[in-house]
Amino acid sequence: MKEKQKTIASPVSISGIGLHTGKEVEITFKPAPENHGIKFKRIDLENQPIIDANIDNVVDTSRGTSIEKNGHRISTVEHTLAAISGLDIDNILIEINCSETPILDGSSKLYIDALKKAGITEQNAEREYIEIKETITYFDKDKKVEMYIIPDDKFSISVMVDYETEVLGCQQATLENIADFENEISTCRTFVFLHELEYLYNNGLIKGGDLNNAIVFVDHVITDEEHTKLAAIFNRPKVSVLKEGILDNVQLHFSNEPARHKLLDVVGDLTLLGKRIKGRVIANRPGHQSNVLFAKKIKQSSNFVKSKIDYQVYDSNIPPLYDINQIMKILPHRPPFLLIDKILEMSAEHVVGLKNVTMNEPFFVGHFPQEPVMPGVLSIEAMAQTGGILALSTVPDPENYLTLFMKIDNVKFKNKVCPGDTIIFRLELITPIRRGICHMRGIAYVNKKIVMEAEMMAQIIKKIK
Repeated sequence: MKEKQKTIASPVSISGIGLHTGKEVEITFKPAPENHGIKFKRIDLENQPIIDANIDNVVDTSRGTSIEKNGHRISTVEHTLAAISGLDIDNILIEINCSETPILDGSSKLYIDALKKAGITEQNAEREYIEIKETITYFDKDKKVEMYIIPDDKFSISVMVDYETEVLGCQQATLENIADFENEISTCRTFVFLHELEYLYNNGLIKGGDLNNAIVFVDHVITDEEHTKLAAIFNRPKVSVLKEGILDNVQLHFSNEPARHKLLDVVGDLTLLGKRIKGRVIANRPGHQSNVLFAKKIKQSSNFVKSKIDYQVYDSNIPPLYDINQIMKILPHRPPFLLIDKILEMSAEHVVGLKNVTMNEPFFVGHFPQEPVMPGVLSIEAMAQTGGILALSTVPDPENYLTLFMKIDNVKFKNKVCPGDTIIFRLELITPIRRGICHMRGIAYVNKKIVMEAEMMAQIIKKIK
């Protein structure tokens, strides 16, 4: 049975202090339509700009994960996103009146509570997955980070941390099913070592930090002077250190709470891929930077092509978005080198085109005339022309522009194309179009069979008159 997308049933708000800004923040979660995804809306700014929760929008991972679009930023999004994924929500609009989400208790639990209060409702559209077909790895030798994702029919994560200190050594945590996130992971709070805390405070950060939203591990002997300073920082009469080496602000929910919180962060950061994953993640010593680079590596792999493409069939009888006459107003190509007949659908990130292959194609005269097969290079060109429609849709006068190949990678031919076939080309942006550079991944299929895959990069240039 195919799974359906989900959103929340009604708006719900939650407020708190931003960890680094120290400002009072209010977030309102609102229902969103099918295929909307997760988006933030800065209601404190003019025109209330939208920032997509997209891995390509990540701009900083130094003290949490920050995303930005057109100069508008949202910081420390990982706990919010982890709660959304933990409750299996696909589509949601997050209105926020600050540049940073509230830290709350340092976990995702209060976000979970708010979203459950709003209620979760199933939508009509089918959910699309990133199905991992081959192992993807990420290594950072200097930081001793290793991250893998291996094929599986469901999403699961195992995390290992080792800070090589007496107070916090090697720990492991595992999430076998996302349905267990609320009870097993969501309550686990962020943590920090005392020496890091002092650095952050001395550099004007953690203005909203207090002893209620983080576990503080003490990795050295505290002097009387430090006790007094910490009490002043956190506006407490005094602070002390428990025998486990933790400041007296908290009792651990789990003996391996730090490892579980790192797992929470991985869930939140991978949410920026925009689709659920079918695969098993194994992460040794992960952090926000490695999580994001690992996610980008997943997106750059062929696994990122929607699994739905393997079986999706478009009805060629439905009126197209662009017919052949409209295509010729956009593309400079003309028969016999105009190789697409229709554009079926298009969004800001994808395009779907169609070509009917007939025996009258001029290339069949000389290409295996006794057993006609469409040349693979022409399949690539037809796919590129489909992608060109999306690329040229970003300029106001597409008839005055061209798209020229810069690179073609990872081309795979899987089945032959013959007269009578109808090829569907679906392309998605790998990265947003910037400075006229369009980087896309495409898949071509006939009926339910994939016939070709490729990655393409092209540049949009103005015609010379």
